[in-house]
Amino acid sequence: MKFTTSIITLLVCTALTSCFKDEAPNAECDITKAWVHIDNWESLFFNESDTAKNVLYSDTNIMFIVKPDSNITALSPMFEITEGATITPENGSTHDFSKGPVKYTVTSEDRQWSRTYYVSFSLPRIPDEYSFDVASTYTDPKTKATYNKWFEKCDIGNGNTVEMEVFANANSAFALSNNKTAIDKYPSVAEEGYAGNCIRLTTCSTGSWGVLVKRPLAAGNFFIGEFDVSQALTNTLHTTRMGRPFDRKPLKVTGMYKYKAGDVFWKFVKGKIEEHTDIKDRAAIYASFYRNRDAEGNEVMLYGEDCKTNPNIIGYAEMATVPETNSWTPFEMTFNFTEDIDSEILARQGYSLTVVFTSSTDGAYYEGAPGSTLCIDNVKIVCE
Repeated sequence: MKFTTSIITLLVCTALTSCFKDEAPNAECDITKAWVHIDNWESLFFNESDTAKNVLYSDTNIMFIVKPDSNITALSPMFEITEGATITPENGSTHDFSKGPVKYTVTSEDRQWSRTYYVSFSLPRIPDEYSFDVASTYTDPKTKATYNKWFEKCDIGNGNTVEMEVFANANSAFALSNNKTAIDKYPSVAEEGYAGNCIRLTTCSTGSWGVLVKRPLAAGNFFIGEFDVSQALTNTLHTTRMGRPFDRKPLKVTGMYKYKAGDVFWKFVKGKIEEHTDIKDRAAIYASFYRNRDAEGNEVMLYGEDCKTNPNIIGYAEMATVPETNSWTPFEMTFNFTEDIDSEILARQGYSLTVVFTSSTDGAYYEGAPGSTLCIDNVKIVCE
């Protein structure tokens, strides 16, 4: 069933920053910020800004990146939570994080809703090979929609791993158009692939709701980074927070793909969909390697508008074209670097990498052909 106009209005007003229930405005139960105070931040963190994190509403794992062999046996993180909610264990209580993530539960003021978060202090190393064989079935705490997410085991040293959503997608935003959509009708889904399962990315119409909010289609996208659904109705280009710290020099990205463009290309002009049979949709596959701090030590993140042009990008790889093919076809793209990698910055987690796949290259601007489909499998980041 489509969202009603009243619910759409509520989503716009709240910017999707907290969980809600139509008849209970005091049902919010989110952590929105997390931070930790220590006397000497350099003893634990690479950058002072690493001591605090804005928490996306879809996050359930809150991870602080710390230096190797840091003493994390007695830390007291603080949390900003939605008004009226309570948190257990107590806000600011001290815990031993060397034993693994600590579980926190946030309960709404009306006691009808709760969310579980896992907080950790570690130095995760994202993988350089991705098979996409295992997809998690995730139920959105706000819309109650169900769709796929993908989690990877990341090495944190001493034989231990932590699960992270290394590759993000826009399924949570598509759920706003119809929260009853079947899992296999979302822009990013799991299906049988080249070896085991793969990622299928499809450009989808968002229906009458999408036209109403001037977002008539959703391209299938899949990228290393985070998706911030709170920006979905206000600043779409900033929904895609591209990149995660990467401590190796990437040389190439390889993998397998299939691609078929949709039949009719859409442009959205003055509130209406224009159909263009003379324009062919295009997929995109590319990667950026960049310095993730500015001169003052503040975080640098790539977004939809500068993921190829940000001045902090020092290495870039791209498939110039993604030819249509009905059979699994290998792809390979090589990084071109504009400057040498600084080994000290590399050791301090000062570079980030994103690898991006999308079924419609201009999907961020709501241009593309519904039905365009890009399948991806067996992705490898070849490093020096």
